[in-house]
Amino acid sequence: MVSLTFSASTAPTGPRVPGLEVSALGSIEYLAGWQLQRDLHAEVADGSRENTLLLVEHPSVYTAGRRTELSDRPINGVPVIDVDRGGKITWHGPGQLVGYPIVKLKQATNVVGFVRTLEAALISICAELGLEAQQYCERSGVWIRDEKGDRKIAAIGIRVARGTVTHGFALNVNPDLKYFTEIIPCGLPDVITTSLEQELGRSITIKEILPIAEKHLQEALIRVIA
Repeated sequence: MVSLTFSASTAPTGPRVPGLEVSALGSIEYLAGWQLQRDLHAEVADGSRENTLLLVEHPSVYTAGRRTELSDRPINGVPVIDVDRGGKITWHGPGQLVGYPIVKLKQATNVVGFVRTLEAALISICAELGLEAQQYCERSGVWIRDEKGDRKIAAIGIRVARGTVTHGFALNVNPDLKYFTEIIPCGLPDVITTSLEQELGRSITIKEILPIAEKHLQEALIRVIA
């Protein structure tokens, strides 16, 4: 069985929900994290491991989903990795909380419903921090929508195989947003990408929001996992 370890600074802080293991691993290279997802997926799908939520950061990298075109790829020297999730291209990097819910679904064919569950959890995280975020019916992810326009604060892209999820979400906490200007994020040319730090107008860190994220994600996931 895959062994999960985490640093003391990022260890899960809240009460544990039965049937769901939460592992906050700190910063991990994207390819190592993707292999870990695949290994965990095999065990969760087989029933030899309980459902697992990974919370990580990645060094700067672009990931290209199955619908990514050649013209979507940046030429700024940052690595681009082709992945097996849906959607197009996005960026991961320091200051972004990335979550991989490697979980078996009660309703394996209701992929849209699971995406909405993740969105609702992310909206609750923002609300606890004092920020009103919303779902956008025509677009996945989490959005700030006000008189300033529409701004995306979290992206979601998943894959479901054998009724079990890989990939997940990315919540912008305090990243360098310039990397999003080098691409058309998620294939949406009119999207402005934002962050918790930018919207709240104060300094904020992954460490600060980690216990809040754990709480709301566990509450949401426990309702939809088998």
